Amino acid sequence: MIDAAAIVTEAVRNKQVAHLENNIVARSLFEGGLGDPHARCLALDQRHRTAIGRMHHDVGSFRQFVQYERLLHSDQGSRAPQIMHQMVEEVLADPLLRCELHPLAADGIEDPFPIGIVPKFDAVVGQVQYGQVVHVHRTKVRTKEDIVTNWLPRYTGLPLEAFKRHVLLTNFDNYLDIFCQLTGATVPVKDKAMKVAVAEDMVMINFGMGSPNAATMMDLLSAVKPEAVLFLGKCGGLKKKNALGDLVLPIAAIRGEGTSLDYFPAELPALPSFMIHRAVSHVIRDMELDYWSGSVYTTNRRVWEHDDAFKERLRLLRAMAIDMETATLFMTGFANEIPTGALLLVSDQPMVPWGVKTSESDAKVTSGFVETHVRVGIESLREIIGGGRSVKHLRFE
Repeated sequence: MIDAAAIVTEAVRNKQVAHLENNIVARSLFEGGLGDPHARCLALDQRHRTAIGRMHHDVGSFRQFVQYERLLHSDQGSRAPQIMHQMVEEVLADPLLRCELHPLAADGIEDPFPIGIVPKFDAVVGQVQYGQVVHVHRTKVRTKEDIVTNWLPRYTGLPLEAFKRHVLLTNFDNYLDIFCQLTGATVPVKDKAMKVAVAEDMVMINFGMGSPNAATMMDLLSAVKPEAVLFLGKCGGLKKKNALGDLVLPIAAIRGEGTSLDYFPAELPALPSFMIHRAVSHVIRDMELDYWSGSVYTTNRRVWEHDDAFKERLRLLRAMAIDMETATLFMTGFANEIPTGALLLVSDQPMVPWGVKTSESDAKVTSGFVETHVRVGIESLREIIGGGRSVKHLRFE
């Protein structure tokens, strides 16, 4: 909040405290808390009288506070109305009031404009001193585009121009490490929620775990309009034929997570980009590997392996694998007009007690199969980039 003078109306100077309560809203501007002798009061106009009840928690007893201001600044009372009328229309920025001009909203898109000379009461000389011109930032974050162009750098620490148009997504930091080893990539910023490694004409982003994070990631990526996004995730194999380290290239995802319902109704299927999956399939075969095809069930539940009823439902759905992100990525990719695919690595066999993931089994999968998983992802994007073919074959309507 800006530093303002202790400004009171003629009503304060004339000790008409009751009248003041009915015609203005008071806001205390503190420099050191409620007990600070330099507590400030800004008088606002009748339009915001209804907000006074919500402000009492800040200023304590309104009547006592105004009495204190009257005693502290009685010699300045004659100048207060002139100053108040100069400032009141430009400083009505409290989030409880309008939310439009609040200077603390400077994390948004900023459009600074001057509010003029701001007076400040000097307790030493007992006078109002006039300081320099203060700028308040008018936030313009109104549209989705405004939000994502501001938030993608905020979540990752990278400016928009640092992003590439071909994206690998992961849930794990060790995938970033392997990506860096294989490509010479670097992670420019390491203290943000979503770490990004940049190499060649691609990036790898660790967006965390779960469907809400997946949806957020795809919404934010709409700021840079990627040409291809490939998710390298881990999954639980639901078939007896699935083995640890197997690759699954899903032809569809079952929307059991709920997050995607905020984007499309349940009847709409979650499908990947065919062109991305064709490129992945070619790379896997060129590397003399193989993969399973089928559907993946995406859930919000992380701990379900003990639930026999849930497992019976999975058997009825006949899904090949289960994870927590794929369906959400497909749907939010479609919503944001981003071609999206997924290549999953079987990391556990949760349908049987001895197949539930443990620290030991996960370490085995990481050491034996993760590098190959990442390498397939890199080569798949290289094929898309080098071939110059568009993977945006769908009309997103």
